[in-house]
Amino acid sequence: MKHLYNKLINFFNSVRNNIAFYPTLLAALGFNFAFLMIYLEERGISTYLLETVPVLVVDNGNTAMTLLSSFITGLISMMVFSFSMVMVLLNQASSNYSPRLLPGLISDKNHQFILGIYLFTILYCIFILFSIQPTGDKYQVPGFAVLLSILFTVVCICAFIYFIHNISHNIQINNILDQIFHLAEKRLSRLIEAEDGGDKDFPDTSGWYGYHSEKTGYFQNVALNSIIDICKKEETKIEILPVKGIFVLQRIPLFKSEKELDEETVKEILSNFNFARGELVADNYALAFKQITEIIVKAMSPGINDPGTALNGIDYLTELFALRMKKRDQSIIAKDENVYVKVATVNFAELMYNVLASIRVYCKHDIILIQKLSTMFIYLKSQEAIHSFYYDVIKNEAKILLEDAYESIENKSDLKVIERLARKLDIKTEKFKIDNLPLTHGINK
Repeated sequence: MKHLYNKLINFFNSVRNNIAFYPTLLAALGFNFAFLMIYLEERGISTYLLETVPVLVVDNGNTAMTLLSSFITGLISMMVFSFSMVMVLLNQASSNYSPRLLPGLISDKNHQFILGIYLFTILYCIFILFSIQPTGDKYQVPGFAVLLSILFTVVCICAFIYFIHNISHNIQINNILDQIFHLAEKRLSRLIEAEDGGDKDFPDTSGWYGYHSEKTGYFQNVALNSIIDICKKEETKIEILPVKGIFVLQRIPLFKSEKELDEETVKEILSNFNFARGELVADNYALAFKQITEIIVKAMSPGINDPGTALNGIDYLTELFALRMKKRDQSIIAKDENVYVKVATVNFAELMYNVLASIRVYCKHDIILIQKLSTMFIYLKSQEAIHSFYYDVIKNEAKILLEDAYESIENKSDLKVIERLARKLDIKTEKFKIDNLPLTHGINK
């Protein structure tokens, strides 16, 4: 039963971010609500309202049919336009910023609910239209159901106005960066709060039993509470090998166990792993660093050439790195003072190197961006870190950046700026002399 429950949870997690998930649910709700109203009409709800509150009931068959037909036609046109606008948004975000942004934009619940409201109203109006008997007899017209269709159409118009506002808001790069940042901040904060076993030791796992997955895909999430329950039951410890967000291949070890496990237990453990063909920042904070880095790189590419966006992206990276400095490089999950699970994580040095290595290629020739990145390093060095070696990582990345900038920039005034930045960061390098920077560097004699 628990195995089936985990499968259902994994299936729900895989489909809930699909753009058609909520529209499908609301369309089914509209279909069923239409038949509920037809049932109530047969029980005489319109007749009762016509006698008590006649202003709420449409009692003319031709008028009702005309209204419903107009609603259906207009709402279908409105839905097609809205869906086309979503496609334009996704295409523009993919071409101007990064294709990795698409899963997050598609999973926007506001767009899904608006499309669902359209489908709900369209299906409701269609089936209410079918229930009208074209005899002109007012008692055969579902007057109250027609009134509800008018109200639902007004709601659709309001939803359309909100949709235009929302889509014009979401396409702005500042709002995209802000959304990525807040999702990553929320995820990182939860992980930091959950690090109750980070200061405990975990046994050496070199001789443990390894088990692999039959599935492939991006390792999206794992139900740690269920894994801990299994560890308690089997009196074992487990190490989860792949880092979240990595693409897991078949026959590659997925986890190790201190004790050898039977086939049924292995299947139960595997059911707690969730794989997907896409990645979401809400499940993997490291993806936020990747997405913001790609936006910066794309902005500084010759085809886009938008340094303002790159500067904004560096601001958000600075805040995320400052928060990441509060997280340990290893995740050890403990419960009741006992250590049960070790989860592989992206360490701070690897994360910062991957981000800065991509940015250096496109930004090392721009002194303004070099200054911005150096300001980021200066700020991070002043922040509290859970490990002291994080400061060494920051200093090393700053040194590499300034060395690359020194080799790429030829203007002597800009080189003096690099000299001052190196002094502020307390960087000494053989690449250039801090105290006596040659003014003839890069100048053709």
